[in-house]
Formats: sequence, structure tokens, C-alpha cells
Amino acid sequence: MRRREFIGLLGGAAAVVARPSAARAQRSERMRQVGMLVGLPEDDPVGKARVRAFRLGMRDLEWIEGRNIQIDTRFVGSDLELIKKHVAELIRQPLDVILANNTPVVAALRLATNSIPIVFAVVNDPVGQGFIPSLAHPGGNITGFSFIEFELVGKWINLLRDVKPSLSRVALMFNPDTAPYYEGYLRSFKALSQATSVDVQAVHVRSIAEVDLAIAMLGRDLGSGLIAAADSFIVVHREAILKSADMHRVPVISPYRQFVREGSLMSYGPDTADIFRRSSSYVDRVLKGEKPADLPVMQSTKFEFVINLKTAKALGLEMPLSMQASADEVIE
Repeated sequence: MRRREFIGLLGGAAAVVARPSAARAQRSERMRQVGMLVGLPEDDPVGKARVRAFRLGMRDLEWIEGRNIQIDTRFVGSDLELIKKHVAELIRQPLDVILANNTPVVAALRLATNSIPIVFAVVNDPVGQGFIPSLAHPGGNITGFSFIEFELVGKWINLLRDVKPSLSRVALMFNPDTAPYYEGYLRSFKALSQATSVDVQAVHVRSIAEVDLAIAMLGRDLGSGLIAAADSFIVVHREAILKSADMHRVPVISPYRQFVREGSLMSYGPDTADIFRRSSSYVDRVLKGEKPADLPVMQSTKFEFVINLKTAKALGLEMPLSMQASADEVIE
């Protein structure tokens, strides 16, 4: 047999042996397990958009559900007992990583496990809340993508005042059980030398009845405005908040585009779907062996400004043309 023919036959035999081995390796690759806790109800369009964005991000990174990854998605809203229940169930599973959305979810997970990697998305003040020691060096098993910084309080007030020059009082409404960080945000804001002369007050609400009472009191002051904070309780109960604000003619600004589509005056804040899509990059890195301790917390990079001209007209307010031109979306 000629030498060249012999080498060719030998190479062909090696290929035959190699192919089944590669196929066996592919079949035996472990299915990776991801848990996802979303701080909104399952039927909420905002929650659906966040989940869709994360799945698209994972798909772009070649993580395909049913082929090499399983994602256990659970919607928990702002119900603290439901959050504890789902956290207890998830940590009993052999999960590779958990994607956690909102403060109560991360707080419950932090108490439940220090071994399962956790990537949070749309969570405020993770250092102040004790989730991590540092944004640059989170340490432990938790890292992720933050949402609102306290400087936005001033931005919201200025936007309200641009539309309502008579603004003299603003209420920052939140539930202290689900969003405890806002007290610190207000202290930081008021400590700034350039802080606005507008009186800014924290308004605590834990029920729809307290929401109605607080907004009714605001409605008695013609110079009032409302900031519907980035808080899972506020998002879940936005229909009641917007209904009461409409009844008492109180202009509302929030961080969420969905509020404006449902009747609030304005929104300015980070794009939460974008944050969820970006969070897939950290989940991918954890699945490939990196530790949360070595992944610095990332801050928001994409912001949206949305206005509702119909609501402005109903409130007797004039939306400046400059604001209309700078808006990402104008609802007429």
C-alpha cells in the first residue's frame, strides 16, 4: 500500500472514532438551570417585557431553552409571603444562578443562600441595603444591575416644575416595606447645596386606602405634584394610584413608561427591559465559571423620557415644545 493511501485511511478511521465521541460529549453536556424571580404579577405587561428581554439576551448568547438551559420563571409581585415561598422552593433546586428582580426578592435570597450565585436586575442602592459591600467589588455570591440613583429625585422635580411652574410641594410615594432606600435618597437629595426650594416629602403607603388618602391630601394643595417611586408596590398598584391622581388633579411623574401609557403626566427613568437584557451577560458569565464576587455592579445606561399630552391638557398644564421635542415618546 502506498504511504499516502495508508495515511489517508488512518486519518479516515480516526475521524470515524472522533465523531461518535464528539456526539456523545454533546449529548452528555449538562443542562444548565436558571431561576428567575420577577417582582411583578404574571399578567403585567411590564413584567412580560422584562422576561422577554432577558430570554432574548440569553438566546443571543446561544443559551437556548430546552437545549442547553432551563429557566424557571416565577412572578411574585410585591407580596412578601409569596416571595418567601418561591425563594424557599427555588433554593432547594440544583440551580446554577438566580436572576432576582426587586429589593424584597434580593433580601429574601440573601438570607436564604450564600452559595447560589445571584444576579439582580432593577434593584436600588444595593450597597446601602447591605446586599453587597461595594459596587466595584461586590464579593460574596451577589452582583447585578442597579436602577435608580438619588440624583434622579432632583430630575423628577425639575421636570414637574417645567410643566407646572407653580409647583411648591412634591410627595415621593413609596412603601417602606418594599422600598426602604428612599429615606436615604431624600436625605442625600436635601443635603445637596443646589437642592430645589420645592418642599419634598416622603409619603409612606402600605395599602390602597393609604394611597387614596395621601393623594386626596395632595389634591387640596394646588401647587402639589406626585413622584410615584420605583417600588414594586407602587408598580403593582399603579392603576389605583393613577385613578386617584386623576380624580384629585395631581400631576404624576414616575420612572416607568407604562405609567404614562396608562395616564400619568410624565416618566423619566432607565429602560428596565434594557437592564434585563444586559443582565443576561452576567448570567452567561456565571454559567461559564465566573464568580459574582468578581463582577462589578453595573449602573443604568439607557434612559427614557415619555410625556402624555392628553393628561397635561386634562390638568390644564402646557407642555413646553422643547420637552415635546426631547421626549422619546409623546402620547397624544
